[in-house]
Parts: sequence; structure tokens; C-alpha cells
Amino acid sequence: MEKILLAHGSGGKVMHEFIKKGILSVLPVKGLTDSAIIKEHSIAFTTDSFVVSPVFFPGGDIGSLSVHGTVNDLTMVGSEPRYISLSLIIEEGFPMEKLKRILDSIARASAEAGVEVVTGDTKVVERGKGDGVFINTAGIGLLREDVCFSPERIEPGDLVLLSGSIANHGVAVMAERNGIEFSPPVLSDSRPLNLLLKELKGYHNAIHAMRDPTRGGLATTLKEIALERKVCIEIYEDAVPVKEQVRGACELLGIDPLYVANEGVFVAFVKEDMSKSILEALKGHPHGEDAAIIGRVKEEPEGVVLLNTGFGGTRMLDMLSGDQLPRIC
Repeated sequence: MEKILLAHGSGGKVMHEFIKKGILSVLPVKGLTDSAIIKEHSIAFTTDSFVVSPVFFPGGDIGSLSVHGTVNDLTMVGSEPRYISLSLIIEEGFPMEKLKRILDSIARASAEAGVEVVTGDTKVVERGKGDGVFINTAGIGLLREDVCFSPERIEPGDLVLLSGSIANHGVAVMAERNGIEFSPPVLSDSRPLNLLLKELKGYHNAIHAMRDPTRGGLATTLKEIALERKVCIEIYEDAVPVKEQVRGACELLGIDPLYVANEGVFVAFVKEDMSKSILEALKGHPHGEDAAIIGRVKEEPEGVVLLNTGFGGTRMLDMLSGDQLPRIC
């Protein structure tokens, strides 16, 4: 009998197949998206769980990550994040000082993002039956009449815009996990994207869809969208922003930055005639300084992501079977 593997939660091919055949074939729902749109109540609703190891990493921790991840899922569908729940699963013996540090981080992150923690739950499991602390959240965002971000709106001719450099979060966590130091240090990009989206007020009609490339990284996210919308997405390797120390770390660790998790950038599909204005607006915010236009949407071949390499060649990007970096969020 098949058993659950780490790959079933990786964000790659194995996870997508598991969700399709192991979950959606049983549950009476059309699909499981990061945020559900509930039009009759004018809200977006999301839920998420955070199992990152280690719980503290350069640039963040499991507490701030749980707030940012929830807020960002709500933001990507165009809602205004307002309320979150907080459930803690704590292993017996976990230091109270570390728990307070995590809770303080949650409080700061919530205040920064403009959301309220309105309910929650706490469970404690026996020593050895957990891994320090896990966090589960749910979030509610208010829908706005002037905003509609959906892959269904993506059209051939749209440009692909990335709000910042990639792979920072995954590399920061992996370095901390393995005791690797970089100079300058690689910091997680974990942050609330609703603050960055405020810079795009007035451009919402020109933005067709948004997605935050978390597990599986940028390549997996683009492949998901290409399959869902049945279009071809062509990107240019030299245009994708990757910080030099992150690129060097990926080479050292033997991983591809295109498949490394992010927690503070989004990819947007925008009208070409407004793309430069949107890019300039993003670059005016500290979290958008590295924003770049990285590609274009084409009609064919359907469901394909093409990478134009720096050497003048072209290769197809697919989802990984498993995960380069497990327990990353």
C-alpha cells in the first residue's frame, strides 16, 4: 500500500498528482486553490500550514512566515486581507522563550500587514511526536469591486512581470539548516505583499493575474498557470533577477534558483501597453527595487513554459518530481 512521502507536499509533480487523484477525487469540490473566492459574501478565504525547519532563519521565522504566507495568498486574488486565525501545535519540551519570540514575531507581522488575529487554538503533543512547533492559519480578505485577478484573464500578448529577485527564502532556510554562512548573508524575502500591491492602485485593470511562487519556485508556478490557461509562457533567463550571493549559493548547493521557494515576490501577467508604468510603480517601493519584466505569454505550444537561456538556446521548464528543499514553508 502506498504511503505518504515528503514529495507529496513538495509543490512538484508528485504533489499535484496526489491532490488530483488522492484528494479531489474524494472531496466534492471543483478544485483546491490557495484562496477561494466566495462572491455571495464578498470575501476571499484561505488556509495554510507552516512546518518550516528550522523555525528561525535569516530574515524571518515561522511566526512572521505564517502571517505573510496567509496575507499573500489573499492578496494574490485581489482581496484586502483583514482577519486571520492562529493554531499552534507545540511539541512537549519546546522552550517557552522561543515560543514567546515566535508570538512576538506574529504580533509585529500582523500589525505591519494590517490584519487582526481574531481566533485560534493550541495543542501540545508528546515529546518526540512533533518537531518543535507547527502553525496552521486561516485568513479572510474583503473583495474589491475594482479588482479581479484570475488566470482566466491571461491573454496571449500579456507580459510576465516579477516583483523581485528569486530564491532568497529557500536558500536562507537551507543555509541555516546546514550551518552554511555567506558573506553578505542571504536573507529570506518573507514579507506581506499587500503593502507592495498598494503601489499598483490605478493599474488593477491592466493586471490580469497574480501568483506568489512559493513551493516549487518560479518555474513550477509558471508551469501550473500555462497548463491551467492552456497557453505558452516564454521567459528570458537573463531577465530573471537573482542576487549574486544567491546564485553562487545555488551553484554551491547544486540547485536551480528557478525551482527554489520564495515568500515575498509575485509574478504578474499584465497588459503590454501598461507594463512599463506598472514596473516603474513597483520599483518605487523598497520591496520592488529588483522588479523586472521577464517574459511574454504566447498562444502555442499550449501548456508549455520555454526558457530562453543566456547561451542563446531554449529549453522547456517542467515541474520537478519531488522537491529540492523540503520543509521550506
